[in-house]
Amino acid sequence: MIERTLFNSDHQAFADAFQRFVDKEIAPFHEAWEEQGYVDREVWRKAGANGFLCPSMPEAYGGAGADRLYSVVQMEALARGGFSGIGFGLHSEIVAPYILHYGTEAQKQRYLPRLASGEMVGAIAMSEPAAGSDLQGIQSTALVQPDGSYRLNGSKTFITNGWHADLVIVVAKTDPSAGAKGTTLLLVERGMPGFDKGKRLKKLGLKAQDTSELFFHNVAVPAENVLGGPDFLGRGFVCLMEQLPWERLQIAIGAVAAAQAAIDWTVQYVKERKAFGATVAAFQNTRYTLAELQTEVQVARVFVDKCCELVNENRLDSATASMAKYWCSDLQCKVMDECVQLHGGYGFMWEYPITRAYADARVQRIYGGTNEIMKELISRQMGLGGR
Repeated sequence: MIERTLFNSDHQAFADAFQRFVDKEIAPFHEAWEEQGYVDREVWRKAGANGFLCPSMPEAYGGAGADRLYSVVQMEALARGGFSGIGFGLHSEIVAPYILHYGTEAQKQRYLPRLASGEMVGAIAMSEPAAGSDLQGIQSTALVQPDGSYRLNGSKTFITNGWHADLVIVVAKTDPSAGAKGTTLLLVERGMPGFDKGKRLKKLGLKAQDTSELFFHNVAVPAENVLGGPDFLGRGFVCLMEQLPWERLQIAIGAVAAAQAAIDWTVQYVKERKAFGATVAAFQNTRYTLAELQTEVQVARVFVDKCCELVNENRLDSATASMAKYWCSDLQCKVMDECVQLHGGYGFMWEYPITRAYADARVQRIYGGTNEIMKELISRQMGLGGR
């Protein structure tokens, strides 16, 4: 196996500390959280108190001022353990960076320390019942009122952290006639009149993740809650395009870590399980299948590690991130399917981690932009025409 050079001794020390937190505060409870459909709110507060939320945020706003690789450490640990209900990555490395990069100083001071402490849980609301990967097709509107506020109407669905969320970055049209150029990002807080949360959605996988619907009916959003202030009116689509490469790489990071975990579980299982008087590992098909999967996951890891280096240097381009997202999530699903097969009937039993990982993997090819959209973006970068 190729030795990884992505992390230094400080990253490793952080990884050890976070793994201890996972072992104490997450692992013993995750199965129960899957049954109830959401993680306990207390785990957010404990993570914040231990410095595990928003580690890449500047210290001035409550973070640790660390590089993004500290968050990569967390993503890999959670993916390896199959702890798919924990929405720290979206909170720390999607929601918080939008505010850090585009927010006014007042917005940063108001929200970032509370996100870092776990006092607030963050979400971002892009997808709608009729608009998923096509962000230009959103129908939610936020129309300016005589007093300068915005009247927000619309609905969102498939929102990660949506049920727990105290702060939601909402993608809406402030100028419905301007297409993508009329898109703005709004900061909507729990408790604003007209902002309601629907049911927690029952999903194939990610059963402990509090994915929900959000509804906005004549929500009065103050002008100061336009992300970035008046200069960012109509610039929401540009902000989304700038941040999506990092979001898509995060999907690839989790995909590779989960795929490796599946291989490790399966290697252990086939060494112990017997069939026809021999261990399952003794059969050539088993050995060759696992050898092929390990080779592909090794290739994916080297690629993703390079992408992590690039994102840490702010040099990751959209096409490369799209390659990582589509390739690694496709591979993750392939690995899970093959490993379930090698587990035989036990691979279909929910108490086995491979079964839950199989269910969790399927959405990876859909969210963050479907893999078909990723191929479209890559082909455009290659100079190939399209619609």
